[in-house]
Amino acid sequence: MKIANVVVDVAAKQVDKGFDYLIPEQWQGVIEPGMRVVVPFGPRQLQGFVIALKDESDFDIAKLKEIIEPMDLTPVLNPEMLNLGHWLTNEVLCTKISAFQAMLPAALKAQYEKNIVLAETAAIADVDEKLRHYLFTTKQMSWKEALHHDLISTVHKEVAKGTVEVHYVVKEKTKKKKRLHVLPALSGPELEREKANLTKAKKQLQLVDYFLANPEPIELQKLLEKLSIGSATIKSLVEKGILQQEEIEVYRDPYAEREFKRTEPFPLTDQQSQAIAPIMSSIENDQHRVFLLYGVTGSGKTEIYLQSIQEVIDKGKEAIVLVPEIALTPQMVNRFKGRFGNLVAVLHSGLSNGEKYDEWRKIQRKEVSVVVGARSAIFAPFENLGIIIIDEEHETSYKQEENPRYHARDVAIHRAERYSCPVILGSATPALETFARAQKGVYQSLILSKRMNDQALPSVKIIDMREELRNGNRSMFSTDLFEKLQDRIQKKQQTVLFLNKRGHSSFVMCRDCGYVVLCPHCEISLTYHRVQNNMKCHYCGYESAVPKLCPECQSEHIRYFGTGTQKVEEELAKLLPEARVIRMDVDTTTRKGSHERLLTEFQQGKADILLGTQMIAKGLDFPNITLVGVLSADTMLHLPDFRASEKTFQLLTQVSGRAGRHQLPGEVVIQTYTPEHYSIELAGEQDFDQFYTKEMMMRKIHQYPPFFYLTLITVSHEELMKVVSVTEKIARYLRSHLSNKAVILGPVASPIPRIKDRYRYQCLIKYKREPELTNTLIKINELFLPETTRNGMQISIDMNPFILM
Repeated sequence: MKIANVVVDVAAKQVDKGFDYLIPEQWQGVIEPGMRVVVPFGPRQLQGFVIALKDESDFDIAKLKEIIEPMDLTPVLNPEMLNLGHWLTNEVLCTKISAFQAMLPAALKAQYEKNIVLAETAAIADVDEKLRHYLFTTKQMSWKEALHHDLISTVHKEVAKGTVEVHYVVKEKTKKKKRLHVLPALSGPELEREKANLTKAKKQLQLVDYFLANPEPIELQKLLEKLSIGSATIKSLVEKGILQQEEIEVYRDPYAEREFKRTEPFPLTDQQSQAIAPIMSSIENDQHRVFLLYGVTGSGKTEIYLQSIQEVIDKGKEAIVLVPEIALTPQMVNRFKGRFGNLVAVLHSGLSNGEKYDEWRKIQRKEVSVVVGARSAIFAPFENLGIIIIDEEHETSYKQEENPRYHARDVAIHRAERYSCPVILGSATPALETFARAQKGVYQSLILSKRMNDQALPSVKIIDMREELRNGNRSMFSTDLFEKLQDRIQKKQQTVLFLNKRGHSSFVMCRDCGYVVLCPHCEISLTYHRVQNNMKCHYCGYESAVPKLCPECQSEHIRYFGTGTQKVEEELAKLLPEARVIRMDVDTTTRKGSHERLLTEFQQGKADILLGTQMIAKGLDFPNITLVGVLSADTMLHLPDFRASEKTFQLLTQVSGRAGRHQLPGEVVIQTYTPEHYSIELAGEQDFDQFYTKEMMMRKIHQYPPFFYLTLITVSHEELMKVVSVTEKIARYLRSHLSNKAVILGPVASPIPRIKDRYRYQCLIKYKREPELTNTLIKINELFLPETTRNGMQISIDMNPFILM
């Protein structure tokens, strides 16, 4: 095999294919599919992935360029991953390179260094004198140096003249962590002989005795601490040739310092035993089946996961467990590490790039059998999968919103089919699409209708905040909630206060004329941040000071609306000064480990109230929480999204489930301005089945999933007229190439019509069966390729959109 077919690191449609390169003689037999290599591509050096090896090329072999060097000793993508990449490319219409990169930790993505080099055909005398001085000795200078000396415009002119070239050099990001270790330089019997000569040196004797009992390498630092000796003792034995020192690679393990208490499997309740039986049978018989584990909050779904995984490990196979990013709490990690110890790798966004890379390598080297992680952990490079579990499967964070726009559930089912293994989708409030498939028998339903300890679900009270206003209560706490808060503080019980901030931030508005301060680059209101006392755009990062007067009517009555967690915290301090409050939101959890620290403090009873946003709604299981207060239940209901009621119902049910999970009974207070909305009423009753019936009726009437599939095409550009004309052409093309059963809506301006100075228009396709859809969308990409390459037009296609904004 002398030729490698390589996909290069350029995420553009026109180069989205394999290119043939010759394999130099010294690497023939070394290079394999799935390895990363450095290849010449035009004037640049790029990273690429070898996708196949062959003996012949369709091109003239004499003209083929050679691979510069391999970047790996073993493939980073196994054969299944390469196939998965090709499947993903067709499934979500992304480029091959973006599919491959989505499967790897960030540390394996290339960094490029640019160097300015004298062209082969040019003499140094031809170069502009400003540059000549720098190129004189080494014939090259770095891009950074050119920037520093303000020479970029000169370089630009010289490149045009052909006297210099810009070369790209691929740089490895991956740094393996190494530590100095001490180990014996001699065999056991030789050490015994040397020991006889050390009778006077007590510390040295102690050291030799240690290595006679423990001959394996040990980190220098740990050895010094263990034996309470100085480094001089080790140094003298190294000089005598008795010991040696060596740099040995160690893993960056975020959980290395922690002791995990081993847990044993719990006896299962009757309901759990019934639910786990079909899962065990499909593990036993290597059968691919998809199960919907549909159980109320606190019904013991996690124990079913743990016992199913144990069965898989006993068969010598591997397991992937996905949990939503915000539910990846220390509690969740404790449960898995407590049961399976060092067999568990954890992947989530709180880890550094180095830590993620090391966890990924443990998986690749088959040192672990279980991966617990957020969305991207679905690509864990296991080669003998026995089960895939997706907890809280209704969570929208399982859908990636940028390229490749995959849904982890689809990838899970595809991988599980290949390995003939089961998939468990667990939720107290399944996605409507999942529940509909279970009703039709496409997935098998497993139901847990009771909590594990037979505790009743918490009692829920819905408070109409309009009534509170009429009664003269202008506080953000209803009379009822405030009394219950006081009661819990007296009883030394804990409360969770949940503020649904998404989609309703504090904005600045004039109370006289109604003017709202908008971002000048995006058509969206600026969010008020109290700590910095400024306003920020959450789309492009634009910042501005809060105006003293209204720019429209010069009124002084311009101030912010909406409630933020900081504002609630201040109000609590005024009304309940004795209450100890822990606030959890984006501002308080940015530092590494802060999420874990705050939850541990709450668990240890160092606070009475846990106040937070979405990140506290899931996965928390603390025995002392007896009250949950939802401060603003309807902020998501009014978003332009057909899933708004579903998301509201799910979130309220999840957050209610944090109360009364153990011995003490729980209460929930939901404050709302629209108490009559069915999603709020039914969340109060925790009645998913009735909600499902009602919501399915609405979806059927308006032709939305699960009755119809959706595809969203968004076009963006700096010039409004270009965006409108291209979107119109796309809509016309779709109408002429798809069947008359497909519903094509648009073109219409996106709900957020401008982001970062780019105008946005969209088309929505609703369809049941459109065999020609994928080909039509590929053709659209090809037809408008000149627009996207020449004019900076962006066309994005989302085959299963979760956000229509």
